[in-house]
Amino acid sequence: MNLLKSLGLASAMSIAALTANAQTTLRFAHPVAEADVQHTMALFFKEQIEERSGGAINVQIFPQGQLGNDSAMIDGARSGIIDIVLVGLNNYTGLVPVAGVFELPFMFPTRDLAYQALDGEIGQGIAAKFSSSGLHVLGFPENGYRNMTNSRGPIRVPDDLAGINMRTNNSRALNDMFATLGANPIQLPIAELYTALETGVVDAQDHPVGIVLSFKYDEVQQYLTMTNHAYSALGLMMNQNRFNGLDESEQVIISEVAAEAVAMQRQLAADNEANMIAELESRGMSVNDDVDAAAFQAAITSVWDAFISENGNAEVEAILALQR
Repeated sequence: MNLLKSLGLASAMSIAALTANAQTTLRFAHPVAEADVQHTMALFFKEQIEERSGGAINVQIFPQGQLGNDSAMIDGARSGIIDIVLVGLNNYTGLVPVAGVFELPFMFPTRDLAYQALDGEIGQGIAAKFSSSGLHVLGFPENGYRNMTNSRGPIRVPDDLAGINMRTNNSRALNDMFATLGANPIQLPIAELYTALETGVVDAQDHPVGIVLSFKYDEVQQYLTMTNHAYSALGLMMNQNRFNGLDESEQVIISEVAAEAVAMQRQLAADNEANMIAELESRGMSVNDDVDAAAFQAAITSVWDAFISENGNAEVEAILALQR
């Protein structure tokens, strides 16, 4: 009897060990603070994946650049060191240059048009191009409309940017835009931006208001101008071999949850925008929405021309067709 009990216990322990070993752990990295809605989305993704997989898939979240800057995280996702990465779509355009169409200034007058382009045939066609770089696109969450902050004064017309040292990301279109408008673009990773603003290395930067708030740029910038000069998407991507190595039911769970997480995060970002602006004002920022948008749009046509000369006009025309 004792022998049978021992054998039974050993069998149970073996099954438990096999179950533990069978659990899939996915490492999910992003660069923003835990107060940001992007992290809220990551938590939703984790909770839903773990629940729907019955615990067979575990998601570990690494926020605020714990696993490196944006480019390092993308490299990690491509190599398989990181399983899932969420960073600005602009950071992927070195792999798929035509994805820069979504970064063109004043391309999307409304969020709904951006969603149609990103989620429809245009976005899916561009998403397919990432497979050659070892990435599987899970979706395009929202960073939001980019607006300008600075320490000099309100920005109303293009001339107000003359000579200003503007921090930029690695988006070719945005760098070209600020140079065309007379600013001095200075590329810096987001991890260095707060200190650069605080010490005067740069005078200004552009980000959606959610990033301004979560990174506390109001502490080192006095003026926020609602230029809404570019819609900024994010790229939620997974190592392709890792995704393909999962069984079909797990792939379905991840794809479905990703789509729900993107929809939730977009809605949350849009719904919270007015409250975030109000909070920035309550913390001392001067917010200006008196902007001559037509003057800005007229001044940056060369940025579109440069993109089209390098990437063709198929995607541009397809997006413009959605607006007609």
